[in-house]
Amino acid sequence: MIRNRMKEFRARTGMKQEELAARVGVRRETIGNLENGKYNPSLVLAWRIAQVFSVPIEEIFIIEA
Repeated sequence: MIRNRMKEFRARTGMKQEELAARVGVRRETIGNLENGKYNPSLVLAWRIAQVFSVPIEEIFIIEA
């Protein structure tokens, strides 16, 4: 299972789901579904999201056993 801190990082920067979605090339619904744990992102999408926040992927996406 992968937990994420996307909502926390968005809140820190004052970014809305729509803005993050536009910056990484997905729909707003995709961001909402990721934040709610409905599915895990592809490696490319996780990398793009981390790039937006200028942090390593593992700061946003945490693997839990």
